Amino acid sequence: MKPLIKPFIIFYLFSYTTLFAQSNTTLQTFPLQEVKLLDGIFKNAEQVDLKYILSMDMDKLLAPYLREAGLSEKAKSYGNWENSGLDGHIGGHYLSALSLMYASTKNPDINKRIDYYLSELKRCQDANGDGYLGGVPDGKAMWRDISDGKIDAATFSLNKKWVPLYNIHKVFAGLYDAWVYTGNNTAKDMFIKLCDWATTTFGNLNEQQIQQMLKSEHGGINESFADAYKLTGQQKYMDLALKFSHKAILDPLRNQEDKLTGIHANTQIPKVIGFEKISEIEHKDDWHKAATFFWDNVVYKRTVAIGGNSVREHFHPINNFMPMIEDIEGPETCNTYNMIKLSKALYNQSGETKYIDYIEKALYNHILSSQHPEKGGFVYFTPMRPNHYRVYSQPETSMWCCVGSGLENHAKYGEFIYAHNDKDLFVNLFIPSELDWKEKKIKITQTTNFPEEGNTSIKLTEIKNENFNINIRIPNWASENDISVKINGKQIQPIVEGKYITLNKKWKKGDEINIDLPLSNRIEQMPDGLPYASIFYGPILLAAKTDTIDLKGLFADDSRGGHIAKGKQLPLSTAPQFIVEKKDDILKNLTKQSNNLIFKSANIKYSKNLELVPFYKVHDTRYAVYFKYLNQERYNSEEAKEKQKEAAELASKEKVVDIVYPGQQQPENDHNFKGENTENGIHNDRHWRHSSSWFSYNLKNENLRGKKLAITCFGLDAGRNFDILLNDKYLGTINLKGDKGNNFFDITFDIPQPLNRNNLEIKFVAKKGSIAGGIYEVKLTE
Repeated sequence: MKPLIKPFIIFYLFSYTTLFAQSNTTLQTFPLQEVKLLDGIFKNAEQVDLKYILSMDMDKLLAPYLREAGLSEKAKSYGNWENSGLDGHIGGHYLSALSLMYASTKNPDINKRIDYYLSELKRCQDANGDGYLGGVPDGKAMWRDISDGKIDAATFSLNKKWVPLYNIHKVFAGLYDAWVYTGNNTAKDMFIKLCDWATTTFGNLNEQQIQQMLKSEHGGINESFADAYKLTGQQKYMDLALKFSHKAILDPLRNQEDKLTGIHANTQIPKVIGFEKISEIEHKDDWHKAATFFWDNVVYKRTVAIGGNSVREHFHPINNFMPMIEDIEGPETCNTYNMIKLSKALYNQSGETKYIDYIEKALYNHILSSQHPEKGGFVYFTPMRPNHYRVYSQPETSMWCCVGSGLENHAKYGEFIYAHNDKDLFVNLFIPSELDWKEKKIKITQTTNFPEEGNTSIKLTEIKNENFNINIRIPNWASENDISVKINGKQIQPIVEGKYITLNKKWKKGDEINIDLPLSNRIEQMPDGLPYASIFYGPILLAAKTDTIDLKGLFADDSRGGHIAKGKQLPLSTAPQFIVEKKDDILKNLTKQSNNLIFKSANIKYSKNLELVPFYKVHDTRYAVYFKYLNQERYNSEEAKEKQKEAAELASKEKVVDIVYPGQQQPENDHNFKGENTENGIHNDRHWRHSSSWFSYNLKNENLRGKKLAITCFGLDAGRNFDILLNDKYLGTINLKGDKGNNFFDITFDIPQPLNRNNLEIKFVAKKGSIAGGIYEVKLTE
């Protein structure tokens, strides 16, 4: 067979490469409706998510929309972020999740929910009368002000509201998804009406006003307007999509410039998804290059072992990943949710398997691990700090952004497994599933126990005798020379071109392809070269369970900071470490214990005999996914010194009762930030805020432990004079003279006993003609 098909395959692959260069519609992932998951880890995650979705009260989610439409609520809205300014954002995600889950499972209870949910939203839109639909508190008045050109935009607020454009984007996306994934024409009509409301509301604003507004986080709203254009062909929607593309981010990317360090990570990724959608429709090659430059920068320079990125929600310097090791607020799940969306779009545009390589890594090691596999619940931050842990949401208490995206994440695994062009099939992921290629009347079943085993079987269960190519992706972790392929039990020598094995014959019903993929251990170092390594088995990140001590808030309450794992931070020096002469020696004594992916190593320095297992199996415990490695001599010389240094640092941290990082979204929102004439920025990789008027935060002083207030400033700031007020009482004055050098330093105030309260408002007030700040940190300490 091989001599007969090889010339054709070579010709075909040459033609296929040429087609990709000429067209952006050559390759497409399959509609979610045509892929069904079979039993396995992803099917289990889908079903756990389904249970979580069904446990949520739709009337509570709908309450913000009813309230803003002047209609009676049927239930009191959820708390947490859903009643503190971001009201309604989960509701938009929920409609998307319902739509994705119905497309994946055809579950009739989900379909009933979609019908009810849309009927209630339609009542709200009809009551509003102008196409508007949203849960933003007092949103109508705010949108009128904006339409009149009254715009007060900051990074995480717009006209004193908590990112209302981001909020309403979830409604746009939910309605669009309900149409795309379920064919619901009511959702389609509602989506267009909402887009028409937007064209009217923002139609009178000039480019400068819109760009000013886009300083505030706005999700991927440019993508929504591009979707409306693609749906209707009406130019007004594309005009709006172009206007709502943030030039402060787009222009540097078009020039292949990295201006990402320090900025809020997940604010940017949806913008870039919009850039890519517009480039696809409008054939803007420079916008596509901007999106690919962004993707390359984030994936290759800012991404860690799980496929996630960011520390405390912001892009950290590419030459310093130590914050990733030290901080407890590691990669945010929303970031990976959006990077996967961008990867899918770029794959469909280019056909490059590097995007599937990333999706595979992110699905197994971040997304799959971000949901509790038995109890349900979604993770916000996944700390890379060794010996720390994650916190899971609960349906009644937790309304974070990563709950919204989490509801969607586990309902759409089928999107990424297969792709096709006009004739041929591409198998990209090794996940048990059934594909029903309706257009070609072809059905296949993929059976596999991957990653427990490297064998995958693909059987054609319905087909008329037809000649076409079945292309099997060669993962970046596998060697093509070690891959074994059989067709109907007969070993063949696979033909490889690019990153796919291409199989061609006149296929018939019952034909079966069997692929054996080589699974082996490998190491990934921190991207900046830090002596910290992660260990993989094929695409699977391995982790060590280390301890179950002090898992404070493992399942989150309804507090504003409930998504952060605030239990005791254990010393890094007590985490597992590899004592080896060089990095590559880590694998020498690593042995696989069974078929359940359990590994042990003889050269781990730790108090217990540790096992390494897939990270997606690690829950309800502290863990390590990064391991420091050093030789015995260095370990002996540094151990005592490192322990002494860490003990002092941790003792200092334990004295902190509450802390604010000015200029960062969640820390400021969690501390009820308010202010006038205030700005924020980044200096020496640290965020700051200042004001020519005033700004304030609320600190929690649990059990009145806090006795001192420490304010961090920069030593070269000069001529800045401002007062500190504590619950509106004068506490002290700061006069910055620029005489402290190129350093950050703390100014500490004792809190007088009569002013000490459980809740403290700290207010920074500028002297006349001066500036309050910049303030880099506000700490309440013992």
